[in-house]
Amino acid sequence: MQDESTRYKIIGTRPLRHDGVDKVTGRALYGADVNMPRMVFGKILRSPHAHAWIKSIDVTKALDYPGVLAVVTSEDFRASTLMNNEGNAFGENGATLWETSKKYLSDNIMASDKVVYKGHPVAGVAASTVHIAEEALRLIEIEYELLEPVINVMQAMNQDSVTLHSQFKTDSYQSSDNYQNNVAHHIQHRIGDISKGFEESKIVIEREFDTATVHQAYIEPHNTTAFWNKDGKLTIWLSTQGPFEVRDMCAEVLGINVSDVKVIPMEIGGGFGGKFEPYSDPVAALLSKKTGCPVKIVMTRQEDFESTGPTSGSYIRVKMGADEDGKIIAAQAYLAYEAGGYPGAPVDEAAMCIFSAYNIPNVLIDGVDVVVNKPKSAAYRAPGATNAAFACETVIEEIAENLGLDSIDFRLINSSREGTRRPDGPIYPRIGCVEVLEALRMTDHFKTPIAGANRGRGIALGYWMNEGGASACTIKVNPDGTVNLNEGSPDIGGTRTSVAMQAAEVLGISAEDVNPSILDTDSIGYTTGTGGSSVTFKTGKAACEAASDVLTQMTQRLVRIWGVDLSDIYFEQGVFKCSRDNELQMSFAELSSKLDSLEGPIVGSATVNELRAGGAFAACIADVEVDNETGKVDILRFTVVQDVGKAIHPSYVEGQMQGGSVQGIGWALNEEYDMSIEGHMLNASFLDYRLPTSLDLPMIDTVIVEVPNPTHPFGVRGVGEVSIVPPPAAIASAIYNAIGVRLYSLPMKPGYILEKVEEKHGE
Repeated sequence: MQDESTRYKIIGTRPLRHDGVDKVTGRALYGADVNMPRMVFGKILRSPHAHAWIKSIDVTKALDYPGVLAVVTSEDFRASTLMNNEGNAFGENGATLWETSKKYLSDNIMASDKVVYKGHPVAGVAASTVHIAEEALRLIEIEYELLEPVINVMQAMNQDSVTLHSQFKTDSYQSSDNYQNNVAHHIQHRIGDISKGFEESKIVIEREFDTATVHQAYIEPHNTTAFWNKDGKLTIWLSTQGPFEVRDMCAEVLGINVSDVKVIPMEIGGGFGGKFEPYSDPVAALLSKKTGCPVKIVMTRQEDFESTGPTSGSYIRVKMGADEDGKIIAAQAYLAYEAGGYPGAPVDEAAMCIFSAYNIPNVLIDGVDVVVNKPKSAAYRAPGATNAAFACETVIEEIAENLGLDSIDFRLINSSREGTRRPDGPIYPRIGCVEVLEALRMTDHFKTPIAGANRGRGIALGYWMNEGGASACTIKVNPDGTVNLNEGSPDIGGTRTSVAMQAAEVLGISAEDVNPSILDTDSIGYTTGTGGSSVTFKTGKAACEAASDVLTQMTQRLVRIWGVDLSDIYFEQGVFKCSRDNELQMSFAELSSKLDSLEGPIVGSATVNELRAGGAFAACIADVEVDNETGKVDILRFTVVQDVGKAIHPSYVEGQMQGGSVQGIGWALNEEYDMSIEGHMLNASFLDYRLPTSLDLPMIDTVIVEVPNPTHPFGVRGVGEVSIVPPPAAIASAIYNAIGVRLYSLPMKPGYILEKVEEKHGE
């Protein structure tokens, strides 16, 4: 659209965000703010056990309790699906098809025959007040047959371990009939000859790593309000990153057509990948169908921790070899990721990312998706990549140290470049890995020596492939020269403004003259969710194309006004001009004022399905101080460097870089699911789940690198995720350089650090 060297009018500036006033004044409406006439309230009974058969459920006493309007269990889901699909997909074999195609999705929403994590929903109640609903939960009688819980991947894969799902078969690259205990999925990527590569290596290092389960820890808990109208139409209001995903999954679980479900996305109080899947939504829908009233369910913080999807804990084994010149010859990884109670760990993404910052001729990567008795895992900001980078980058540091090489030089020798093949297959277009490392070395932080006892500095590099997807956008021209932009991407990090700015750049108007709105699933074309660092990329591209459609239509109108050929008209800096007559000029605003009386208004539209998202790289420097007596780690200084392609709104880009870095620091030092041997989470509150606060952190310094993505008109790369990838590895390296102890488990808590220090001194 424009050469990358062009000085943009809007792109790269820092206008106020369009939703800023509503956010700071409290007028913005979030999911829990939904209220409507005759609304009743739902609560969900959750299993107190991590693993048990459900022998019986008796809801009689709950139904008899004053103020209780309805109760649902898994039988209501099964009945709803069979009834709504009668004579269609299910037919006489409905129950069989239900078990095979819907069971995992449905069972995670409401357990049928078995619970597989503490907090697993087993029944839902609708009542006139929240308190009555809570009282009614206590009256539901359930008989359980307890089973041994399995709470980590290594235990789960043991052949003597309890099996979570009796019908399991491992979906493997080798065979669909393969079976490994509690392993749902086995993936493998291979390049070259791994055995030969290690034989040719001067140095080979192999290490094992463990990382804990971590929650997204958004401030706003999950919420939903559902109304199943008498005409069969279901409307759901909720805070979600993926309204179309929620629509589709709810329709599937409830056995109704997607066209009968409308999802209205509200504002989101944080998601980070954790607000894609339906949890309470189908329960509220069935309760609404039974009561004839809108039903609202808002989770407590404990429910959110115990019943929604955290990221995966993992066991990772990495082996790498390099020659005497510092060239990595071979790399091997085994990645075992927790899926929680049902399949779906981000091990595929981890396998895509673990060695992708480096050009290595011989690679073997095995990844397994393992079910355990914890909540089903969900996406969390670059899902799978942070665990993987912690392992890979720690070994990279050890090899560099053993070869006597500067660790940045070592990485530059091996960095991926345009034309490098990723271990999982794709060949890189233009990327910014080298530029990020070079920028890291040029920072004031890197050039400033660190001094003092028990202080150390560490660096690390991370990769995230980013995602694209489908997106739709419409732009309506107003008589005053402003436009209304409609999109389907929920805004988490300022994307209303970043998308509006791209449209404004094309139209030659100010960002403030674009009025963006996020519409429901009935009112805008299919748009994949706000995840994968995709919105500014894919919806921005749709906005550019919709804006171009607007200009095309406006130019066609000018042909009749000026009486010239279409090819004679061009658009420049917000003004239509005629190449044959310099006197013929008309601004965008002036022509807009004439449209309604000249063949009517103009609406531009576009749909895209852009999958060539362009990967992103980030590196960071962390300075730490370790207290010898307590093992506490303080972050003294932190800098993140990231290739963003093109910073549409630099302030929001910097905010994403800082936010991801802070979450990565939390992974490194504090955050984890503290599990009992019974499979109970012991720290299911923000009092006990230790998040870093402003008191724990310095200002996060940011350095933006811009290597344009060739698949986007302005060179955009997604920016929301890759910054979380390198911090744990950088901090582990900094701790090593401070006290001489290598750490291979996350989080690196004070007690763990002291334990390793004592082991070192005892040697």
